[in-house]
Amino acid sequence: MKKARLIFLSLIPAMLALGGCSKPDTAPGPGGVTMGEARALDEAAAMLDERRPPAAALQPSAPKDAKAP
Repeated sequence: MKKARLIFLSLIPAMLALGGCSKPDTAPGPGGVTMGEARALDEAAAMLDERRPPAAALQPSAPKDAKAP
């Protein structure tokens, strides 16, 4: 019982130290935005990449015959 408690108590400082490693959302991030904004931009870019249309949809259509006035 005492050994388990000792192990648990020795893990508390390690958990606290690792918890302090991540930057808060308001910390400056890349490109002059905060870390929270950078994370939101990355998630938005991933969503747009998932919804990318097929290559055939991006091909220009054939020009329609235009009648001269």
